Amino acid sequence: MISPRCGLPEVRRFAGLSLDHVRLMGIVNVTSDSFSDGGETLTTEDAVARGLTMLDEGADIVDVGGESTRPGALPVPVEIERGRVVPVVRVLARAGALISIDTRRAEVMRAAIDEGARIVNDVTALRDPEALPLIARSDVSVVLMHMQGEPRSMQQDPRYDDAAAEVYAWLTARAAACGEAGIAPERIAVDPGIGFGKTLVHNLAILRDLARYRDIPYALLVGVSRKRFIAALDRDLPPQRRLAGSLAAAIACAGAGANLLRVHDVGETRQALAVYHSLVGRDVGA
Repeated sequence: MISPRCGLPEVRRFAGLSLDHVRLMGIVNVTSDSFSDGGETLTTEDAVARGLTMLDEGADIVDVGGESTRPGALPVPVEIERGRVVPVVRVLARAGALISIDTRRAEVMRAAIDEGARIVNDVTALRDPEALPLIARSDVSVVLMHMQGEPRSMQQDPRYDDAAAEVYAWLTARAAACGEAGIAPERIAVDPGIGFGKTLVHNLAILRDLARYRDIPYALLVGVSRKRFIAALDRDLPPQRRLAGSLAAAIACAGAGANLLRVHDVGETRQALAVYHSLVGRDVGA
């Protein structure tokens, strides 16, 4: 059985949330081409409805994105991305939701923050030259994700000598750079980027080694929901039929010490975690 998070003192809060139990980040893609749910919530009304439903199901954070970063995806013009997400962020933030903006562009980050987003979730870990100064000047929190290459080409023969060690080293160095810029540890989460510039072998190596993140002073976020590695392990099933694998991976990540899980299926994941934590004798949380 995977042991619960232990060891050195943990981060107790991220983005104002207590991390005494695993927190769920619900995914709202205001896109036409995301790998799992592209086109389902392309209108503001549908995206807001999806976000509100996720809150009712137990999401702690709603992650709103307007550009697909699936393998092979092409960049979306910044004006289109901004136009997709800003109205959704505005409505959900005014409804009291804790909003994360999923973007790699400082211009979109700024617009979303102005409308109430409290977290920036960046697949490039603030590589936009204006992004790090923007976050440092603000009081918002940030998720730093690892990705080898760019979405359009990241799955074209990605290579590592030791994927788990290299991703960990890169993320901790990037988080340290954010700290040097004045971003406090409780405002930083790291995400190893499952499926972003990684093969099945790389993904499994990283997931099996999540315990190495226990000793760092940052929250650990993991996104395994409906990912391609699940299909690679079972019958090449399409994204909508990967719930069981997503739940199995979520439970394993929680057991290994993940603080936050980014998921499509909020209610099902919450239930699975409630049962898991009860069986291993941990508090289920609110």
